Amino acid sequence: MLSNGYFVKPTRYIDSINCAIEGIIYAAKAEKHMRNHLIVALLVLLSAMLLKVSALEFTLLAISVSFVLFAEMINTSIELLVDLLSPEYNTLARLAKDVAAGAVLLASIGAAVMGYLILSGYIFPIYKMTLGFMGTSSEIGTVVSLLIVVIVIVILKAIAGKGTPLRGGILSGHSAIAFSIATIISMHTKDPVSSILTLVMALLVSSSRIDLRFHTFREVVLGGILGGTITLGVFYLLERL
Repeated sequence: MLSNGYFVKPTRYIDSINCAIEGIIYAAKAEKHMRNHLIVALLVLLSAMLLKVSALEFTLLAISVSFVLFAEMINTSIELLVDLLSPEYNTLARLAKDVAAGAVLLASIGAAVMGYLILSGYIFPIYKMTLGFMGTSSEIGTVVSLLIVVIVIVILKAIAGKGTPLRGGILSGHSAIAFSIATIISMHTKDPVSSILTLVMALLVSSSRIDLRFHTFREVVLGGILGGTITLGVFYLLERL
């Protein structure tokens, strides 16, 4: 708090609470990672409420989420302090920031493991039921869906007149095919863990297209949606026919 131009320690409890809230708001405004953590925390807690997890499980999730947010707040404060004490580049200053960021990463990994162990028991049965509703695996569905994805990619790139078959264009063909394959594997296995692993691989392929600057984020997202949607549609139609 400011008093006659100087910062003074708040003496009233309500003033201390206001300072703490201002700190949280500042971190959310200034740090993109903090905003992302808050969004994930909101989604996790809403999912836990909708899935009707037990009181103990909800408590464990809440503690995990709070610890990640706490670590991010400490990381932000350390970064501000380092910038204040060492405005010029310094190896020790960089290491201090790296260590603080590592603490956030460790907290996030622990929270992710906790969330997976608790929520997977509720989400995986719903996921399997949804895949079963979409259709069953077949060699025809696999071949047809991949062919349609490739043909649609070629047509869209030809119409747009941008890029080459393997680089650039209105959308990412690599992302479309990667997500098509991930969807095919998910339909074949009906196994949530296999689905997660293949989706991670598809995301890595998509991310590489952005890193290489062959595509924008929007083009990668459009490609992924196209590949996954066409594949699901083919399996759904084959099941109903």
